[in-house]
Amino acid sequence: MQDIAEQLLAWHSSGRAFAVATVVGVSGSAPRDPGAALAVDSLGEAIGSVSGGCVEGAVYSLCEEAMVSGRPVLEHFGYSDEDAFAVGLTCGGLLDVFVHPIVPGADPGLDAGITYIASGTPVALARVIDGPPGLLGATVAVTADTHHGSLSPAPSTVAALERGLVAEARAMLDAGRTGRLVLGLDGRPCDDEDQGTVTVFVESYVPAPRMIVFGAIDFAAAVVKIGKFLGYHVTVCDARPVFATARRFPEADQVVVDWPHRYLDTQLDRIDGRTVLCVLTHDAKFDIPLLERALRLPVGYVGAMGSRRTHRDREARLREVGLTDPELARLHSPIGLDLGARTPEETAVSIAAEIIASRRGGGCLPLAANDGPIHHDLDRPAEEPEAETPHAA
Repeated sequence: MQDIAEQLLAWHSSGRAFAVATVVGVSGSAPRDPGAALAVDSLGEAIGSVSGGCVEGAVYSLCEEAMVSGRPVLEHFGYSDEDAFAVGLTCGGLLDVFVHPIVPGADPGLDAGITYIASGTPVALARVIDGPPGLLGATVAVTADTHHGSLSPAPSTVAALERGLVAEARAMLDAGRTGRLVLGLDGRPCDDEDQGTVTVFVESYVPAPRMIVFGAIDFAAAVVKIGKFLGYHVTVCDARPVFATARRFPEADQVVVDWPHRYLDTQLDRIDGRTVLCVLTHDAKFDIPLLERALRLPVGYVGAMGSRRTHRDREARLREVGLTDPELARLHSPIGLDLGARTPEETAVSIAAEIIASRRGGGCLPLAANDGPIHHDLDRPAEEPEAETPHAA
């Protein structure tokens, strides 16, 4: 619900009751990932989306019903053979949606979680979506060093469950993961859901992933724009102050004048496996010391611009400074997919496409070239063959 957090905080601060419907399970060619949310307030205003339109009407009604009953509900939506445009997903996917009524001030865990999310503070919001009736909807907001809310007024026998939930949610927060967690009443993770387990949906809210664009050239401006569109916090870095200016890159979150490798050395505590490094300088005096460091860091993507001749020269120089074959294999060079791009904007699309494919496990082929799953994230288990789908990824 991070994309609607600002509006939720406004409703919450005004004391207005609302219900949040969250995607907590996905299978097949479902259009939204776990964590996507639609919210409806007591005046009937709706924000967000859980399916891109397929089941929004039905989920809206569930939110209204939940606000009246005060009870959360877990609902399953799938493909409808009789009426694909009624309550069902025409794309052939399956969605589990948890609908949670919220009254400001009534749940310390939810209250704290909404505040943390809106402020940008890293937090894992853990909600019980299946299990004993007394626990359904119980919420704990977990940060790196504390937590808010509890599983009370459930029996004291769930103390171990709560400790286990907090520990597991904190581990998921550290990894930036969102997903289901099945625990026994003793707080230990379980493989299967049954009558003796509790299913928790943990949403990790962490700062936006970083994209650092090295080289303040005209292509960089287009990459900055598409990076922002994809949700990255974008920094432009160049050692030349005449080019590295906020005026030239108004959409960048930050413009830094420094030697690329020296700036990267100052950012080691702010990069992680989601970080993207785009090296657009194609100048050896900048590239080599930068890439020598970048290819040894646990970042998600490193790409470097240049011709094939530049790439061969760059690779030889990197070998000379000691990079190994596995380290060099991490370099995407020349940067981007072969789209026939020529303009800065087309090149930025090519680069963005390669970043997405690297992150999501895409094969970089036209969807029409095979009949396999459309959505095949690296961290999502393989699904059964999909029903036919009228939409593209």
